[in-house]
Amino acid sequence: MPLSQRAVKLTLAYDGTDFCGWQRQSPNTVAGLRSVQECIETALGIMHKRPVALTGAGRTDSGVHAAGQVAGFCSDINMEVGRFVPALNGLLPRDVRILRAVEAIPDFHARFDASSRTYHYRFVCGRQILPHESRYAVHLKRRPDVALLNSYCRLLLGERDFSTFAASGDSSKSKSRHVTRAIFYPEGDGLVFEIAANAFLWKMVRSIAGTLLHCEEHAVPLEAVREIIEARDRKLAGPTLPAQGLFLWKVDYYR
Repeated sequence: MPLSQRAVKLTLAYDGTDFCGWQRQSPNTVAGLRSVQECIETALGIMHKRPVALTGAGRTDSGVHAAGQVAGFCSDINMEVGRFVPALNGLLPRDVRILRAVEAIPDFHARFDASSRTYHYRFVCGRQILPHESRYAVHLKRRPDVALLNSYCRLLLGERDFSTFAASGDSSKSKSRHVTRAIFYPEGDGLVFEIAANAFLWKMVRSIAGTLLHCEEHAVPLEAVREIIEARDRKLAGPTLPAQGLFLWKVDYYR
């Protein structure tokens, strides 16, 4: 990084409904699809009067939301770092908001410096889902057995191969991930599935949530669920849930 530049770390939120995902799309992608990364890079380009590359902590898919995504870029603008918040928000569409801007260490990398990502998957249970909720949660007609779900969750903890929950197009060289937290808990009349790990495979959270709920609905024994997890066979997993219930909730860092 040139001496005249500094690293800036952004914390941001977005409604993923009308985005094709976080990642900037290639020129060959169908026109009209917005990415979150490209929206923010466009705003940064206007501020800097030149192209500015932005790196995100996680590549959320189409329709997935964020309450605590983190991104980093280098800037040579001479202004107080906190001013990036109102300046960028004034240039961004309403479905993307910068929450915080701080100066980072010179070699900060939003993706590779992250120690943990936490996701929330949200459900409305037992009642009719309201129109505005349908953008941010998935409807369950029943109220699941949370104790049984959490007995399944304990089988996920630790480092293991999560091939069972990897989408067929996942290109990760290793399917091993370290899950540090997995729990279902009630929130009002709804339900939240919270999971934290060092990293996630493509559609892994949506596949885990769908599989555990499918197993709970059919009262699958604990040992049978353990076998599903350890089989490393995608065909044994349950349904992959829709994107709209999923939020990248927060990202933690080593430094």
